[in-house]
Amino acid sequence: MSASSSATAPGAAAMSPALVVFLLALLFGIQPVTTDLYLPALPALTAGFGAPMAQAQLTLTAMLLAFGISQLVWGQLSDRFGRRPILLAGTALYAIAGIGCALAPTIASLIVWRAAQGAAMGAAVMGARAIVRDLYEPPNGARVMSMAFTGLGVIACASGPIGGLLAAAVGWRWVMAATGVFGGVLFAIMALRFQESLPPAKRTALHPLDMARAWWAIVRHPTFRAGALLSSATYAGLFTFLAASSFVYIQVLGLTRWQYGLLISAASLVYVLGTFLCRRLLPRVGLRTTVAIAGGLSLAGGTSMGLLALAGAHSAWASFAPFLLYMLAHGIHQPCGQSSAVAPFPGAAGTASALTGFVMMVVAFGVGGWVGQRLDGTVFALTNGVWFWSVCLAAISWTLMQRDGEVRRT
Repeated sequence: MSASSSATAPGAAAMSPALVVFLLALLFGIQPVTTDLYLPALPALTAGFGAPMAQAQLTLTAMLLAFGISQLVWGQLSDRFGRRPILLAGTALYAIAGIGCALAPTIASLIVWRAAQGAAMGAAVMGARAIVRDLYEPPNGARVMSMAFTGLGVIACASGPIGGLLAAAVGWRWVMAATGVFGGVLFAIMALRFQESLPPAKRTALHPLDMARAWWAIVRHPTFRAGALLSSATYAGLFTFLAASSFVYIQVLGLTRWQYGLLISAASLVYVLGTFLCRRLLPRVGLRTTVAIAGGLSLAGGTSMGLLALAGAHSAWASFAPFLLYMLAHGIHQPCGQSSAVAPFPGAAGTASALTGFVMMVVAFGVGGWVGQRLDGTVFALTNGVWFWSVCLAAISWTLMQRDGEVRRT
């Protein structure tokens, strides 16, 4: 893959393909830093504030809701003013919010700062998706997205154990401070190395009527709907795991925070393997067959989790080993789904990216509420939730993505 063959903006000439993938990996990697790093500390945080479990879950779900809604604003602003100023503003806000989380005196103030962190994260992730469409045509875009998600997986592999160590050694506040440090480093790297990927000629004005028309045109497009639903369903299954697993594995099944962090790391490693598998499959069998294979893997993993739990196999490995199969498929679904969702809109990639993120986070917010109400001292909130989303994934992979997953050439 060469910049000259696939790039469409002047920024590509100043950034090598390797640098683009590195920057994208950091921008996407802000998600596991915000969640995986923090999850091992969630039970201790809950106990420290003396908060009920449902209120502690709000530190996660409020962050996600702000993440989803904010992307609608960031997407329009980035299509108007370019990606660079939005990325710099978002990463700066993220760093400040991380420190605010670390210093929060009450659970209510922590929820507010986590929401601010989620809104800031929206700028980074939305911008990363838009950059891929700015610089690469759809066939290359899925492969570049997969490489960036490999980097995300590497960050996720480190985040779980680091979060567990920090939580055990110095407490949950230092975990939150670490997210702020990551935000500060990311801001510095973007300020020094990122070159604008959206040329002025492709920027759009912020007229409310034009914005509404753009949103409607994107939502109506079948390829956007297929890609956004695929990305949302696979993330919903992952978020079910994220929202439930710390309580299930630590409080119900008796793992230590360090052991739980290792599980998160193992899941992330398998996700990385899924992104490698995605890159091998795409040029050989095409997007539709690649996604269909992943749909089968998702269904096998989720169904195994559900059936083992129903059979009374309530151990860490009985639920986690099948989940690894789900994570392998997740490494295929995410790059394929997200690149498909923005592929039809080279002139509005920021807006399409924002709408994709909004749909994903609205679904995740609903999942978080569902999980919070069903954490009852058993494994079933975890296993049944992943099982449900694995069925949805198979259905989307084998129907909508087969019909509409690629932009029709005329």
